[in-house]
Amino acid sequence: MKPVIALVGRPNVGKSTLFNRLTRTRDALVADMPGVTRDRRYGDGRVGEFDYLVVDTGGLLDTDNVFGDMISRQTWLAIEEADMVMFLVDGRSGPTSIDTELAQKLRRLKKPLMLVVNKIDGVGEDQAAAEFFAYGLGEPQTIAAAHNRGVSQMMENAAAALGIEPSPEEEIDPMARPKRIRIAVIGRPNAGKSTLVNRLLGEERVLASEVAGTTRDSVEIEFERGKRSYTLIDTAGVRKRGKVKETVEKFSVIKTLQAIDACNVVVMMIDAREGIAEQDLHLLGYAIESGRAMVLAVNKWDGLEDFEKEEVKRELNRRLEFLRFAKPRFISALHGTGVGELLRAVNKAFDAASIDMSTPALTRLLERAVVQHQGPMVSGRRIKMRYAHQGGSNPPIIIIHGNQSKQVPAAYERYLVNFFHTQLDLEGTPLRIEFRASENPFEDRRSNLTPLQKYKKEKNADRHVSKVKKGTKK
Repeated sequence: MKPVIALVGRPNVGKSTLFNRLTRTRDALVADMPGVTRDRRYGDGRVGEFDYLVVDTGGLLDTDNVFGDMISRQTWLAIEEADMVMFLVDGRSGPTSIDTELAQKLRRLKKPLMLVVNKIDGVGEDQAAAEFFAYGLGEPQTIAAAHNRGVSQMMENAAAALGIEPSPEEEIDPMARPKRIRIAVIGRPNAGKSTLVNRLLGEERVLASEVAGTTRDSVEIEFERGKRSYTLIDTAGVRKRGKVKETVEKFSVIKTLQAIDACNVVVMMIDAREGIAEQDLHLLGYAIESGRAMVLAVNKWDGLEDFEKEEVKRELNRRLEFLRFAKPRFISALHGTGVGELLRAVNKAFDAASIDMSTPALTRLLERAVVQHQGPMVSGRRIKMRYAHQGGSNPPIIIIHGNQSKQVPAAYERYLVNFFHTQLDLEGTPLRIEFRASENPFEDRRSNLTPLQKYKKEKNADRHVSKVKKGTKK
C-alpha cells in the first residue's frame, strides 16, 4: 500500500502549496492569508519512482480562528493515520512560539517525523535551517514549494526514512478500475452540506457547524457502499454575488462551479426552513445547463410542523416547475432520516444519465409520440419526423431527423422531452433533443452552377415543356 504523509504546521506556512506541488494539481485552495484550509484533503502523488498518499491539513493552534478546535481535531486524526508526518515551518519568519509548542507535541510521536523549512527563496538555506536545529527533530529539509526547489530531494529522503525501495511505475488498465460516481453536494451556506457528507460517510470527516461559511474549499472523499464506488465532493456555500466580498470566498465559488462541471450527479441541498431563494434557482440553472443529473434534497425536514411541510411542498411545485425530472427527497442530514433513500436516488439518476438507447427503440417511441400528438404545420406543410438515434450521454441526447424538423416549435419540443422522459424512466437527469433536417441532395449541385450553366439548364427545360405540349415527346 502507498505510504500516507501528513503535512502539518501552523497557519500560512505553505502546506497547501506543497500539497499541490506533490500531487501536481491545483486541488487545494491557496491564498496569502492564514486559515484558508480547514478540512483534511487527500491526494495521490509520485516523485521519481516513489508513490505516496499526501494529506493537507489546517493550521494547528490557530487561536484566531473560531473553528480552531475543530481544525486541530481534523489534523490530529490525519496524524494518527499517517505513516510519516512532515512538520512545515516558515524559513523567512524563523521559529515562533507556536512552532516551538508544536515541535514539543510532535516529538512525542512514535512514527517518522521530518522537519521541513519552507519559503527559503530569498533566504540562505544554511541560515534558514540553522535556526531550527534547536527543535531536536533531525536535520531540517529546506525547500521552496512555490518554486519546486528542493522538493524532489525531500521526497527521496522521505522514501529512505520509510524504508521504501523505489519501484517502476506499473501500467494500470483503465477498464479495470471501478467506475466511481462523482457526487457534488451544493447549496447555499448553512444548508447542511457538510452534515450530509459526514452522515453518508459515518464519521466526522469534514467540519460541520451552524456557522454559515464553515466550508471554504471543495473536498473530495472516496467511499464504497454495497457494490458501488463513490467520490463525494463537499463544496462551499454559494451566496448572492453582491454579498461575496472576500477574495477567498470568490475562489470558493469558482471551486464549487468547477465541482459541478466535474461531477456526474449534483445533490442540491435546500433548507426547508429557509425555503427556495433566488440563489438556489441560479445554482440549479447552472447545473442543468451543464447537463448534470440532479437529486433535490430538502434538508431539516423533521423539525417542521405538518402545515409548514405542506407549504414547502406547494412552493417546490410552484417554483421548480422546470425541474420535473428530479423528485424532491425530504431528509434530515443531522438525524439520518431519508439519507439512505437519497443515495438510492443518486444511483438511479446516474444510471438514467448513462443510459444506452438503441436507434430502433427510439424510432418506435418517436412514432408513438407522433401518433399520440401529431407534429404542427409549418408554412402549410406538416413536419415529418422520420427516425431518432442517441447522440450522447451525461446528459442523454436524442437526435431526430426529418423534414422541416428545425422548425419544431418550443412547445412541441417540450412535449417530446416529457414523452421520452416518461417512456424511458429517466428520473433525475435532464434530456436534450436535437433536430436535424433532411436536405435536398441536389441543392448544392444547383447552387454551384455558373450563370451560363443555369441559363442553358432553364432553356433546355423550356424546350422540354414545349415538346410535351405539342405531343412530340411523351
